[in-house]
Parts: sequence; C-alpha cells; structure tokens
Amino acid sequence: MSDLIEQRGTGRTVRRIATEEAFTIPEVADALREVSRHPGASLDLPLVRGIYDAGPSGSRFLGRLLDVEEQRLADMDEHGVALQVLSLTAPGVQMFDADTACSLAEVANDYLAEVIGRHPDRFAGLASFAPHAPRRAAAEMERARNRLGLHGFVVNSHTNDEYLDDVKYWPVLEAAEALDGCIYLHPRGPAAGIAGPLRDYGLYAAMWGYGVETATHAVRLIASGVLDRFPGLRICLGHMGEGVHFWSWRMDFMQRRAAAWGHGAKLELTPSEYFRRNFVITTSGQESPEALDFSIRTLGVDHVLWAIDYPYQPTGPAVAFMDGVEVSDAERELLYHGNAERVFHLV
Repeated sequence: MSDLIEQRGTGRTVRRIATEEAFTIPEVADALREVSRHPGASLDLPLVRGIYDAGPSGSRFLGRLLDVEEQRLADMDEHGVALQVLSLTAPGVQMFDADTACSLAEVANDYLAEVIGRHPDRFAGLASFAPHAPRRAAAEMERARNRLGLHGFVVNSHTNDEYLDDVKYWPVLEAAEALDGCIYLHPRGPAAGIAGPLRDYGLYAAMWGYGVETATHAVRLIASGVLDRFPGLRICLGHMGEGVHFWSWRMDFMQRRAAAWGHGAKLELTPSEYFRRNFVITTSGQESPEALDFSIRTLGVDHVLWAIDYPYQPTGPAVAFMDGVEVSDAERELLYHGNAERVFHLV
C-alpha cells in the first residue's frame, strides 16, 4: 500500500502519520490482570480492571490492543492512515515492581521491534522503560534506540507518585537527551497527592484527571529548572498539550512574580519559552478546530502533530477532523506527517 493516501474530496495526496497509538502484549496484559484483582487506592485500577478483568465478554479495547497486524491494519487502510507510531498502553510497566517492570519493558520493546521489522512502512514505535530503576531504564533506552531502532520513548506520567524532575530520575532524562529521543509523556491515573477531589463523578479519567495529572508533571519539569540542566530534552504531550500552553501568559506572569519574591527555582527562560523550546504536542482525542487554531498561533505549526489515540478514539473522525480544519496545504502536510517525521526520526 502506498504511504501517500488521497485526502478525501480534494484529489491531493497526503501521508497520514498517527503519533499516539496504543498496543499491548499478552505478558503485560496478564500481569495487569493480576494487579487488577488486588485491592488498592490507585486511580489506574478502574481502567485496568475494565480492560484486563472484564469477565467472559472481555473488554472492547483489549482485543484491539493485542491485535496489531490484522484489525488495526485494516482500520488504517480503511481510513487512509499510512503509519502509526505505537506505544505500550498506559499504565505501561509502571504499576509493577522494578524488576518485573524492567523485564516486561524489554519484552514489549523486542515485540515492537519485530512488528516494525515486518511492517516498516506501516509502523514505528516508542520504547517503554521502568523509571523506578533509573540506571536500568537508561540502559534499556540506549538498547531500544541503538540496537532495536525504536523512535523515541513513552512514560506514563508519575511512577510511585513521583515525577521526572526528581534528581533520582535524571539518568532517564540524560539518556533521552543524549539519544535524541523524544519522551511521549502520556497520562495515567492521578498520583495520590492530587487524587482526592478527582475520585468522584468519573473525574479521575480522560474527562479531566488524566489531563490534570500529565499537565502537572509537565509544569513541574518547567518550574523545577530541570530543563536548564537538560536543554536538549524533547517532551511530547498529547490531547492538545494537556492544556498547558493555554496557561502560558499566566504562568509567565506568576513565575516572574514568584522569582521576585524569592520563591521557586531560578529559571533561565520563561515557562512559555521552555514550552516552545522543549515540547511538542499532539491532537490525540482533542478534535477541536478552535483548540488547534490557538495551538498553532501560540506554539507554531511545527510544534503540533496529528494523532488518533487508537483504539480508545475512533480513526474516522480523527481523519475527518484534520482533513477539514482550515489550514494551508503546507501546514496540513506538517500536521499530518512532516512534524512527526522530524520529531520521531521517521525519515
């Protein structure tokens, strides 16, 4: 199949690369099923139980997560998606003990490399790792990039309620910068410290809590000053940047005030400058023309990548959204594939 797909109704061709597309493997699914059967307060458990321990009928998502090469490829062909950038679905390996997490990350990365090897024109991949074993994580990141040929990394926000700005996790950031590998900072259930008010009304999940959790992680990376230590670090945020850049003016203003009062880290740049330098965003699960327009005007079109969030979001509407937004042909090419090719080293 050609990697150039006709854009519906235009006669033009465009390469569609989807950049936040989830999969799993049986080993991780079995381990998460075991986790789901134990009590706990983690706000990941409702999703984990719903997918991995849903009873005889099974989850409507699990089959699609496990089936990479049949139903997924058929869906891509039906909707004209040339390539998916695959990543191990949340919470990845981060709910397991460190040894188990390291082992499962290696298995998942090996599987991903094998799938890409069979379909190099249809799939790329982001490597998993175990943040709670930072030195081993860095070694696995190096193996994934240099030996397996994977295209970046994925981490599902906090690990044991801790964030990557903590100095213990700096080996992970150092490795990502040295390997020129973008870290896709993906949501998971909110950490214990912010979980309380989000337990009601379904707020803990994609409606609100996932974005609050991941945006908080991203702003910690900015406000901590860690991006002065790792200026070449590249972070990708899904769901239209988890809303972080919508707060750019206020963050800049308040950070200047905090610095004048002697609060917080001393930063070399403003928060909005770090966001434009170190972050890119995707459109996964946020098909709002108004939000896209604001993002392009605020960050620049070269900071925005198209994504579906398959299988949690349907492919057809995501394609129709990007086909229909009012941007120039050159901008649509960047959104659909040009930016992904640059950020994830796909050419």
